[in-house]
Amino acid sequence: MIDLRLLREDPDRVRASQRARGEDVALVDSLLSADERRRSSGVRFDELRNEQKGLGKLIGKATGDEKAELLKRASQLAADVKAADAERDAADAETQELLQKLGNLVHPDVPVGGEEDFVTLETHGTHRDFAAEGFEPRDHLELGQLLGAIDVERGAKVSGSRFYFLTGVGALLELALVNAAIAQATAAGFTPMLTPALVRPQSMAGTGFLGQAAQDVYHLDKDDLYLVGTSEVPLAAYHMDEIIEAERLPLRYAGFSPCFRREAGSHGKDTRGIFRVHQFDKVEMFSYVLPEDARAEHQRLLEWEKQWLTSLELPFRVIDVASADLGASAARKFDCEAWIPTQGKYRELTSTSDCTEFQSRRLSIRVREDKKVRPLATLNGTLCAVPRTIVAILENHQQADGSVRVPEVLRPYLGGREVLEPVAK
Repeated sequence: MIDLRLLREDPDRVRASQRARGEDVALVDSLLSADERRRSSGVRFDELRNEQKGLGKLIGKATGDEKAELLKRASQLAADVKAADAERDAADAETQELLQKLGNLVHPDVPVGGEEDFVTLETHGTHRDFAAEGFEPRDHLELGQLLGAIDVERGAKVSGSRFYFLTGVGALLELALVNAAIAQATAAGFTPMLTPALVRPQSMAGTGFLGQAAQDVYHLDKDDLYLVGTSEVPLAAYHMDEIIEAERLPLRYAGFSPCFRREAGSHGKDTRGIFRVHQFDKVEMFSYVLPEDARAEHQRLLEWEKQWLTSLELPFRVIDVASADLGASAARKFDCEAWIPTQGKYRELTSTSDCTEFQSRRLSIRVREDKKVRPLATLNGTLCAVPRTIVAILENHQQADGSVRVPEVLRPYLGGREVLEPVAK
């Protein structure tokens, strides 16, 4: 959530952010009104309570008619205090409810617009000319079936659409990717973490995933628990309700977890293969830093993502995501999109978001520095979303006979294997 003081001091900035996100600008005025009622009712409650305390002292000294009159006033005052308390609580609850609906403030450098209004910042690598090599590239599903690596038919039989099995070298390739990604993150100073896949509502809401993203979240009604769509959620909530000493920062974690997404708004999109699925594994980077260090940390996370994709020998570009395509918690987001040959376009493989103080305020995570306590900043960055990475590797490193060359960085995790060979029928 944002700082209410900032809202009161510069509401036009918050309105501009909401407008850039394509969200309800009127929410800002409703929140300002609720906040004013919250503060004024709080003042009235305090005034009445002080009067009530003073009256109690007078009653103890009074006698006769004067005491009777004071007791009558005390009875009325008790009712007024109760009403003021209820009014204050109601106004506070309304303020908090509206505040939870407000997205993070968009960074001023973010391009304004929708999904297609991003700005390309960098391009790395070159696209293979398959025509010059003398063959038509196969898509990842055909390659996965040739290799005995991907089985979507039995995935659908067992679990429904957008589920899959990774088999044989497909399973080994996932394990190689995860181990290589964790190794890179560990070398960069991240603490490896295996995180819960089920979290409480306050953890999910605190990271901003029960607003605009709620339609993509799986909820277990009986247990009131949520399946995470990313280990960002448990990693953010890991220090919930804690005060962290400044000298411990930055704290960097690399979480590995299964991820679950309904993909509710993607009907008809990427239905072939394993690019857009309901369950997948992912390695996620997460940082806790001082707010003034967040921008530099965001660039570091991006550099680690670029290092990873470069090590996989994939052509990719970096984009500055447009304002209306940001998640609620992100002030700014960079995506790394790999080239997918059979689609003839770049597709998102990794992303990194600067969430500033938005999540830490909601989760009550603070930093103590020079005896002062304040919210800190949180940032996240996908290092390896496994299925999409497998898609990019298979398509970009395929050979004419249906085999796939293994990037050097993965070979130690595949027993030194240099090529994935088609299986005999």
